[in-house]
Amino acid sequence: MDQNKKKKQPNKWLALINIPIQMGIIIFAGVFFGNYLDAKFNLSPLFIILFSLISIFISLYSIFRNLKKIQATDND
Repeated sequence: MDQNKKKKQPNKWLALINIPIQMGIIIFAGVFFGNYLDAKFNLSPLFIILFSLISIFISLYSIFRNLKKIQATDND
C-alpha cells in the first residue's frame, strides 16, 4: 500500500530543478519585452527596469506557490 502511494507522488527533486529554469524564462521574457518597448518608444532604461522588476516579483511568487505545493504534498 505504501509503494502505491509513493509512486503516485511527483518527484520533489524534479520540481526543485525546474525552479531556476522557470525563473530564468520569466525574467528573460520580462527583460526582452522591456527592451522591445524601449526600442519602440525610444525610452532607453525605463521599460527594461520596470519589466525586469515585475518579472522578478512574478517569478518569486511562482516559486513560493510551487514550494507551498511541494510542502503540502510532503505533509500528506
